Amino acid sequence: MDVKIYKDLMGENAKWAAETRATLAGKRARMINLIGSPGCGKTLLLEKSAERLRPATRFAVLEGDVETTRDAERLASLGVRVSQLLTGGACHLEAKLVHAALNDLPLDALDLVVVENVGNLVCPAEFDIGEHAKVAVLSVTEGEDKPLKYPLLFREAGALVLTKTDLLPHLTFDLEACLGFVRRINPALPVFQVSALRGTGMDAWVGWMRRGG
Repeated sequence: MDVKIYKDLMGENAKWAAETRATLAGKRARMINLIGSPGCGKTLLLEKSAERLRPATRFAVLEGDVETTRDAERLASLGVRVSQLLTGGACHLEAKLVHAALNDLPLDALDLVVVENVGNLVCPAEFDIGEHAKVAVLSVTEGEDKPLKYPLLFREAGALVLTKTDLLPHLTFDLEACLGFVRRINPALPVFQVSALRGTGMDAWVGWMRRGG
């Protein structure tokens, strides 16, 4: 009689995440994982962060997307070392893909690797990719109740970046309510209120990035 075998896919992901942590530890490099909805401003945040990180911090970006290389091209045009990771339809990056891309980077010459995950508040929060910290990226254009609707990300995150704050005067976004929801889920979560476009709040955020989560 044949015996069917079902493998734990999350267990396989955990194996590759552990391999990545070991690799990073051996190279004394840190990795953070940016997670947020499409259009929340992750790529612009990275562009403006890159200006402040260089030259003191040696870094590279792993750019995750379902299709196209548009965001990677934006970063490459600024001289950022960037590799494109295409999921071909999957709503998140898996640890095996990240590990393969990481091994193609000159880790001996890097202090920090930043992963921009696929635009999604749900799936990427469920998958460990070997990062030192997940970072929730939330735009003030999305609504203050997102921490309540998608609590796993805000519970797992090591930091929250609240983007596009220059638009607050033009929106009905309730900042205090949003921060209250965040504190209810993760009371110790550092929150960086930024406008990447105008530069406000960016120094504190980049200081946190330099520490690698």
